[in-house]
Amino acid sequence: MSVKEIKSKGMFVIALIALSLLSGCASLTSQKENDPLELINRGIYSFNEKADEYVLEPVAKGYRFVTPQVVDTSITNFFRNLDDVVVFVNDILQFKFNQAASDGARFLVNSTVGILGFMDVATDMGMPKHNEDFGQTLGAYGLGTGPYIVLPILGPSNLRDTVGLYADTFVDPIQYIEDSHTMWGVIVLKGIDTRAGIISTKKIFDQAALDPYEFIRSSYFQRREYLVYDGDPPMDEEEFFDDE
Repeated sequence: MSVKEIKSKGMFVIALIALSLLSGCASLTSQKENDPLELINRGIYSFNEKADEYVLEPVAKGYRFVTPQVVDTSITNFFRNLDDVVVFVNDILQFKFNQAASDGARFLVNSTVGILGFMDVATDMGMPKHNEDFGQTLGAYGLGTGPYIVLPILGPSNLRDTVGLYADTFVDPIQYIEDSHTMWGVIVLKGIDTRAGIISTKKIFDQAALDPYEFIRSSYFQRREYLVYDGDPPMDEEEFFDDE
């Protein structure tokens, strides 16, 4: 990646962070399902559903059909191991130094003893997988979610997490593969592997509510709040007074 590209990405990230701050959602105390772009989001959601029905799900099912379970698990482990680099960096940014030590050691162990991460031996050694990204880091610093956004193909997000998703590419090892064809091949394989892993979950989402769009939006906000607060989100005022 050239210096010019790095500067360009940096300016883009800064602009999006500023836009998020200007959205009036700078406080983490408000994590409401802010969806002013609902009309546009529903259009993108419908596009994603059609793309999934006719392309992504059939490819994922075909992948699972032809891929032995042990190979599928190994590929999933490989990508989870690469993700630990992103997790480690965000551990540091959030001052979670004990967790960073565990996640750094986890990456080293799985990359060596685990043969490039195809085997997850670190978990059995007491180094569990964690989930940290730059969206969570921004949330930990007090930046609110901003408006809900449905990204093409990628699905549910919000302004803060979209910034985070982009920023994480700075440390994602896949982005540093020099051959562009190889890089995009790895990205596509990761996407197929991820989609194959949620085939059953997708069915539950589709059947869980009269309006899957609202169900997914609500689930996304709750999940992200849970992660930002490390599993212990504060009660909002309505919940507090209901308990009283």
